[in-house]
Amino acid sequence: MKTVEAKPSDAERESLQQVEASRQTEWTEHSFLRDLFLGNFRLSLIHPYPLADPERPAFTAFYEKFKEFLRTDVDPVHIDTIGDYPDGVIDGLKRLGAFGMKIPQEYGGLGLNQFEYNKIMELLGGHERGLAVLLSASQAIGLPQPLRLFGTAAQKKKYLPRCAAGAISAFALTETGVGSDPAALATTAEPTADGKAYILNGEKLWISNAPLAELLVVAARNSATGKISAFIVETGWEGVRIEHRCHFMGLRGEPNGVISFTDVRVPRENLLGEDGKGLKVALVTLNAGRLSLPAITGGLAKQCLEICRKWASVREQWGHPIGWHEANAHKLADMAATVFAMESLSHFAANMVDREGYDIRLEAAAAKEWNTTRVWHVVDDTMQIRGGRGYESETSLAARGEPAIGVERMLRDARVTRIFEGASEIMHLFMAREAVDKHLQVAGALIDPDKGIRQKLTALPRIFTYYLTWYPSRWLGWGRWPRFAEFGRLARHLCFVERASRKMARATFYGMLLYRGRLQRKQAFLFRIVDIANELFVMALCITRARRLAAAGDEQAWQAETLAQLFCRNSRRRIQNLFRDLWRNDDAFKYGVGRDVLAGEHAWLERGPMELGLTAEEMRPVSVADKLRDRGPGRKMSEKDIASAS
Repeated sequence: MKTVEAKPSDAERESLQQVEASRQTEWTEHSFLRDLFLGNFRLSLIHPYPLADPERPAFTAFYEKFKEFLRTDVDPVHIDTIGDYPDGVIDGLKRLGAFGMKIPQEYGGLGLNQFEYNKIMELLGGHERGLAVLLSASQAIGLPQPLRLFGTAAQKKKYLPRCAAGAISAFALTETGVGSDPAALATTAEPTADGKAYILNGEKLWISNAPLAELLVVAARNSATGKISAFIVETGWEGVRIEHRCHFMGLRGEPNGVISFTDVRVPRENLLGEDGKGLKVALVTLNAGRLSLPAITGGLAKQCLEICRKWASVREQWGHPIGWHEANAHKLADMAATVFAMESLSHFAANMVDREGYDIRLEAAAAKEWNTTRVWHVVDDTMQIRGGRGYESETSLAARGEPAIGVERMLRDARVTRIFEGASEIMHLFMAREAVDKHLQVAGALIDPDKGIRQKLTALPRIFTYYLTWYPSRWLGWGRWPRFAEFGRLARHLCFVERASRKMARATFYGMLLYRGRLQRKQAFLFRIVDIANELFVMALCITRARRLAAAGDEQAWQAETLAQLFCRNSRRRIQNLFRDLWRNDDAFKYGVGRDVLAGEHAWLERGPMELGLTAEEMRPVSVADKLRDRGPGRKMSEKDIASAS
């Protein structure tokens, strides 16, 4: 068995360099999580827990109209069955102004803030999740968001009113062989000789809204500089073609597809942001764009809780409702505590994103990663509690006279949330990079294999000065009662968060000393650090939210404190296990076995079932455009095209 670590390739180095160059390196505003990674528990950044402003009458009216539209005009079962949205659904969304929810009123939009927008996403999360993705892809990561952040006044004036009126947009980044690896980006933008335009060529895969989109944000490599830029592209232009509509396990109505670009002329004025800064456009856009998913998954989790509570109170086994049996009672208790935690995290991030003086990038990543991971467990427990009725489809349940409760559709819809808009692994890597950011600033030269001995020696005084005060302070501190006494029964959990944050910071420092330049490849170690930070973060939010509700005299304050208490007890056990696994694990052994599996040394275990009939080489990603080039031109896919692509 081989346990030797793979050395970074030139391509990997190039990718890391490009991502590093596109990072928001400055931290000019506060971030609770960034400080937590360094062992600084800054309670004042989350306490008092931020509550939403009083609901605006205009938003209340829109919310009620939107809810009524969903109730009367959107049939999730029908959409899931046909795998598409009836024209009336899209037209109804346009009439409501739903494609302009986040667009300022001066451009014809509704001007909703993030919390208001998230309430709509939460509503959709419990009804038709594909519509949530459609709306989010169009305005949270589609053209309106990067246009607001990076667009010129002329670009905003030209395109934002069009988006607010219902022009659907999409963000085109992923390619056949490119997920989160910028060095492999193959779509090119060649500047014309006169400098007035770019000629775009390439293909984009899994683009949400592609079959319906009128406007795109396309990431492409400038062939002259080799750097990635972002462009506003209209799908009606010559050379833009929808090659295929993708179909998935869940979110079956969501329009997703492959787009190809063949000699598409993009005017220079459609360059979005600075030339060569396209990756930064993508990364910054996704920071706030990811906040849709915590709200969507929160809405789904709430619906699961309602289903389980009601079903477990009437379904009887052995003379008692199944909710009375300890195994199911534990599931219900943990589910309620998890839903409270998910909502606390989602609401906090949404409330802070629009406030001055707070940098939300780490908190948004944590909200996306933590909520999407937790909702999968919530839905799985819902199916277990519902039993066979959870596994049975809605149409089958209805046909035999039972309520059409689509738990199996929930499970199919929920799984992808851990993949798109930044897979869980990518979220971990992103947060891990920020976790060690300060250490790299101070001591990076010492562990960088590309730095010479002179540069390492030059860095020593700075390293010594910083750690002489920082390291002892990670040990010194009072994390016991009566500190945080104002939090009553929850004070001991907040003390644990403070102590554990210092322990986590020390562990990160030890990891850097132990692994040095190899730390970036020690994903198991880094992922555990991130998981500890996320658990501590959510614990703190549950505690401060329960305290805020009590201070406000909320009638649910006592129940909130009970749920926070249960969540903290569960979370502390998870954190303690993660700390143990940092140093007592089988990471090296598992890595060696994994490499052996990859090399085919355990292929004998695959014998028995029907063969796949493909070699590894035959499974290599291929260009859809090359395979389907014989199809006729056209921006939109016809029904015949859709049928053939299926």
